[in-house]
Amino acid sequence: MTLKINGERLWSSLMTMAEIGATNKGGCNRQALTDDDKTGRDLFVKWCKEIGCELRVDQMGNLFLRRKGTDNSLPPVLMGSHLDTQPTGGKFDGVYGVLGGLEVLRTLEDNQIETLHPVEVAVWTNEEGARFSPAMIGSGVWCGEFDLDYGLQRTDKNGLTIEQELQRIGYLGESPCAPFPIKAAFELHIEQGPILESIGKPIGVVKGVQGMRWYDLVIQGQPVHAGPTPMEQRKDPVKAMAAIVSQLYVLAEQHGPLARATFGDINVSPGSRNTVPETLTLTVDLRHPEQDVLVKMDAQFRQISAQISAECGVDFNILDEWDSPAVVFNQDCINAVRESVEETGFAYEEMFSGAGHDSVYISKVAPTSMIFIPCEDGISHNEAENATPEDITAGCQVLLGAVLKLAS
Repeated sequence: MTLKINGERLWSSLMTMAEIGATNKGGCNRQALTDDDKTGRDLFVKWCKEIGCELRVDQMGNLFLRRKGTDNSLPPVLMGSHLDTQPTGGKFDGVYGVLGGLEVLRTLEDNQIETLHPVEVAVWTNEEGARFSPAMIGSGVWCGEFDLDYGLQRTDKNGLTIEQELQRIGYLGESPCAPFPIKAAFELHIEQGPILESIGKPIGVVKGVQGMRWYDLVIQGQPVHAGPTPMEQRKDPVKAMAAIVSQLYVLAEQHGPLARATFGDINVSPGSRNTVPETLTLTVDLRHPEQDVLVKMDAQFRQISAQISAECGVDFNILDEWDSPAVVFNQDCINAVRESVEETGFAYEEMFSGAGHDSVYISKVAPTSMIFIPCEDGISHNEAENATPEDITAGCQVLLGAVLKLAS
């Protein structure tokens, strides 16, 4: 008998969770450690306990719900993601990976299937980073990227700490926030991009996560009057920026199709309509799934900036804001997902994630992979975020198959 997950039940669970923190435009505002986050956590824990799962809560409020195996001394197979959302988030980002994991456990329980290894679903604290910075702080502390005190003392805009808010909502746990032996970890997620939808495939077998580097490019010019000063005598940071940006778009094409170059924010000072700016700050975001290529892009970015700044007679400085190296997932976990989707007969694409996920940190200490499904128009972090019940069901079916391969 081929086990089938209950797609209608999974969809119903997603829609029920979406009522918690629902927004007028059809999305969700369930930010980390708010009252709505507590309500969502309480509901998820209730659902898990109804099928006999045991709860552990660690010192960062990460939740682990365990369905026992026939040999509980063996490391568990872990599923999961997060329940917190952006202020104007959607119904699926994060929560699909949590409730998809629950549906796998429910399916095993319905069919009285025993696994050799225990199977767990994790809920990671503050993945979004919308209320507390940085993002993915729960999994980051758990894997050792940040120390516990750093994590607990992160504050929101009102000065409230993660520790205070965990205590307030009753989810400041006592289990160590530290890695434990894991057989395999899987995160089921909407793609958050348009690739799967554009090629008409319902499943993405995720091989890794793009490396990401964030910079502030600061260009110093000379503030002069817009009218009297000839163009050839100006030290104009905007002219330098325009040429640098143009060259970085060429750079992305050279390293395409997987390279990304994004310029999300520009600030000029003094910010007067009729004055050449003295200082310009441009945010630069470079990405590529191959670390050696990203290193080359970094070096080329610095070379381009130096050359063009010299030609324009301006000074420049590159401030390194964030460096997240490219992640390659575990081959056994990737193979389990690939074999599972091939057994279902669904079309699939092997791909890299363009966004960060808790799996980035989990993969540092445990064998890990991800499963993607399409989302409408590639939209996420938005109240318009949408996925079809058919794709939701398909992704969870693949998750079930992958878990059974490594938990048996």
